[in-house]
Amino acid sequence: MAATATDARVPGGDSRAEGGFTAVPRWAKEPVPGTGEHVRSVPGDVTAALRGRARELGVPLTAILLAAHAKVLALLSGDPDVRSGWLLPGRTGPLPFELTVGPGTWRRLVLEARRAEAAVPSPGTGSPSAAGAEAVFAPAGQEVTVPADGSVLLGVSAGEEGGRLLLRLRHRTDLLDADCAARIGGYHLAALEAIAADPDAPHDRRSLLSADELRFQLDGLAGPHRALPDRRFHELFEERVRKAPDAVAVVHQGRGLTYADLGTRANRLARALLAEGLGPEDTVAVVTERDLHWASAVLGVLKAGGVYLPVDPRHPPGRIAAMLTRAGCSYVLTEPDSTGQLDRALASLPGTRRLLVPDVTDRATDGTDLGLDIPAHRLAYVFFTSGSTGEPKGAMCEHAGLLNHLYAKIDDLGIGEGTVVAQTASQCFDISLWQLLAGLMTGGRTLLVEQDAILDADRFLDTITEGRVNVLQLVPSYLDVILSALERRPRGLPDLRCVSVTGEALRGELVQRWFATGPAVRLVNAYGLTETSDDTNHEVMDRPPATDRIPLGRPIANVYQYVVDDNLLPVPLGAPGAIVFSGVCVGRGYVNDAERTRLAYQADPHRPGQRLYRGGDFGRWRPDGKLEFLGRRDAQVKIRGFRVEIGEVENALLRVPGVTDCAVVVTGAEGHGRQLAAFCTSAYVVTAEDLRERLADLLPEYMIPSSFHRLDRLPLTANGKTDRKALAALAEDLGPARDALGAPRTPAERRLAARWEAELGLPPGRIRRDDNFFDLGGTSLSAVRLAVSLGRVISPRDLAGRPVLADLARLIDSRTGGEP
Repeated sequence: MAATATDARVPGGDSRAEGGFTAVPRWAKEPVPGTGEHVRSVPGDVTAALRGRARELGVPLTAILLAAHAKVLALLSGDPDVRSGWLLPGRTGPLPFELTVGPGTWRRLVLEARRAEAAVPSPGTGSPSAAGAEAVFAPAGQEVTVPADGSVLLGVSAGEEGGRLLLRLRHRTDLLDADCAARIGGYHLAALEAIAADPDAPHDRRSLLSADELRFQLDGLAGPHRALPDRRFHELFEERVRKAPDAVAVVHQGRGLTYADLGTRANRLARALLAEGLGPEDTVAVVTERDLHWASAVLGVLKAGGVYLPVDPRHPPGRIAAMLTRAGCSYVLTEPDSTGQLDRALASLPGTRRLLVPDVTDRATDGTDLGLDIPAHRLAYVFFTSGSTGEPKGAMCEHAGLLNHLYAKIDDLGIGEGTVVAQTASQCFDISLWQLLAGLMTGGRTLLVEQDAILDADRFLDTITEGRVNVLQLVPSYLDVILSALERRPRGLPDLRCVSVTGEALRGELVQRWFATGPAVRLVNAYGLTETSDDTNHEVMDRPPATDRIPLGRPIANVYQYVVDDNLLPVPLGAPGAIVFSGVCVGRGYVNDAERTRLAYQADPHRPGQRLYRGGDFGRWRPDGKLEFLGRRDAQVKIRGFRVEIGEVENALLRVPGVTDCAVVVTGAEGHGRQLAAFCTSAYVVTAEDLRERLADLLPEYMIPSSFHRLDRLPLTANGKTDRKALAALAEDLGPARDALGAPRTPAERRLAARWEAELGLPPGRIRRDDNFFDLGGTSLSAVRLAVSLGRVISPRDLAGRPVLADLARLIDSRTGGEP
C-alpha cells in the first residue's frame, strides 16, 4: 500500500490541563545560596495619587497593589492567567489567588483585581493551599518568608513608612540575583505610577521596563558592529579569481573547476541572461541537481544582477509552476537531465525563457567579468518556504544580508584560504547557499557532496575524509546518524575542524555524545530564518554544555534581536516572548505577496528606517546574554530540517475530491522520527493511495503525511476549534493502519520489526510482515539510521529495493546465515 489509512473514532471524555502557579523566570548571573532583600520606596506624591484613585474607583488600596503585582507576574511569565500566593494578615501560609490580565485599561484591571481579592477564600479549615507558589504577595505589609531552599522564589510585601508606600522584595539569591530583584521592584513601581497617572490608559501599551534595561536589550544584546565592504559577493569572488585563478574552487564527484573556470562559466551565463532581456531584480529559476552546473548558474545569476530562485527538479509540476508564477519568473536555467517535471510545469507558462547551462558555458563566448553596478539593497535571492494559506511563500533577501551572513560563517566557522567546505544541503534549503559560497569568498574550496553519499553514513564519512573537509553543516537528526556510525565503527576525521548544526532544535544529549565520542572539534549551534538571510545566531561550543538546554547563542554582527510581547514591547530579561529581528539581516518581504508581507514585516519601532521581521519563534534571554529557544506559537513544524506549515498541507488535502474537512498533526520526537498524520472527513471513502497520489502532484515529498485516518467528524475543543491534542494522541495510539493478521514469523522478521518500531517511533506489535518501511513513515534519513543500527548488514539502497519487512528479513538471513 502507498500509505496507511484507518477509520477511527476519537475517545470520548473531556480533558483539562493541570493547574499550576505562575512561574517566575530565573535570572542569576552568579547564583549564591541564600536570600536577599530589595526595598523600593513609592514617592509621596504617587502614594497620595494612588489613594485618590482608590477612592475614585471605590476599591481598597490593596486592589490597586494587587493589580500592579498581577501585571508584573503576567509580564514576567508571558502568561496573562496569573495564579499565585496571597498572604493575609494573621496567616502564616499564603492562599491562592487567580487573576487574568487581559487587554484593557488599568481601571479595568484594578476592578478585576478587586473581584479576585474578594474571591480569595477566608482563612479556616479546608482553605485551599498555595503550596508550590513561586511568588507570594502580602498587600498589608507583613513579611513574606522566602526559605533558601523552598518553592517560593519571590515575596513582595507592600507596607507603609512615613506616609509612603514601601515595597519590600525578598528573593532566593540562587535563582534571582540582586539586579533582577531591583528590576522587578522597578516594574512594580512603574505599574503603580501608571495607575496613578491615568487609570484609563491601556496597560498593555506602556513598557514597565526602565530606560537602562530597554537600552541594554535594544543595544547591549545586539550583535557586534561590523563594517561591510562596498562589494557584492560576486565581486569578492572575482578578486579571488584574479589572485589565484588556478586554485580549485568547487569539486563534484571527482571533477573540479578552478576559480578561473568557474568565473568564466558564470560570466557566460550572466551575459546570456542579459542577452535574453534580463533586467535588474528579474528572477531566474535554477532547476538543476547540486552539481557544477548549479554552482555556475548561481554565480551567473548574481553577476547578471538577477534574483536567484532555487527549484528542485523533482518537485511536482504544479508546485514548480506555482513558484515561478508567484515569483514572476520568466527565466529558467536548467540542464538536460533535470527537465522532466519542469517541462510539464512550463507547459502552463508560455513565454518563459529557458537556457540549458552546458549549452551556454561550453561555448567559447565572452567569459570576462561584467562589472555591473549592483547596490547592496538589490535583491539577491528568493527561497520558497511552506505557507499556511496553502501556497508556498517566497522570502526575498538582499545582497547586504547575504554578505553579512557569509562573513559571520567565515568568522565563526573558521573559513579561510584553502578551507574545504562541504555542501550537503538541498538547493531548496537556504543553508545551501552559504555552503556553496562562503569558501569561494576566502580562497577556499567547496565540495559538493552527492545525495547518494549522504544516504549512506559510511560512504558520507569516506567522502568528507577523502575530500579533506574542514567545515561541515548538518541537521541534528543527521548528526545523530553520523555519531551512531562513529560509535559503531570508530575512525578518525583528521581534517575536520568545525561542525555546525541547524534546521532543528539541538538536544543536549546529542551534544554530550558529540564531545564524548565524536572527533575533538568545535560544534556550532546555528539558528536563523529564511526571512532573515539565514542564520542570525551562533553558539560556538568547544566542550559539553553545563545543562541540557543548548542556547541559540548571541546574535551575529549587525543583527538586532528583541524578545517582545504582542505589541513589540521588550519583555523583562529572562521572560518568555516572541523573537523578532532587525538590522541588515531582515529581507524585503514575500515576493508578490503584500498581505503576508504586511503581517510579518514592518517598520522597527525602536530603530527608525530599519525593517523588523516577526516570525513564530518564542524564546528568552539568558543571564549570559545568549538567546534560548522555547518553541513556536503557530502551526509551523520542522520535518527533516524543512519548514512545513501545517496549513499548507491541510489546504492541499481540501483540494482532493471527496475530502470535506481535515486536520494534520505531528507525531514523533523533535529531530528523530517526526512524521505528519492526516485526519479527514469525506463524503465518500477516499483511499490513502488516492490521497497520496493527489498530494504528490501538489506538495514536495517531505510534506506528504505518512498516515491518513478517516473520521466521521473531527473532534472539537470546548470553544469549537479542532482538538489537535486529541488527534495527536489518537495518531500516536493508532500508528499506521494494520489488522490482526500478518505478524512477523521468523526470528529475523521479529528482530527487524523491533528495529523498525524503534526507528519509526511505533508502539510494539504494530509492524506486519507485509508492511512497507516507507509507507510507515520511513524516510531516506531513517533508512540511513536503520542501516547503521543493523551494523551495515544492509544498506539504504537494499532497503529501497526491498522495503517490505519479510523481503528484507530474507535478505538479512541470506547474508548472516540466520545468525542474530
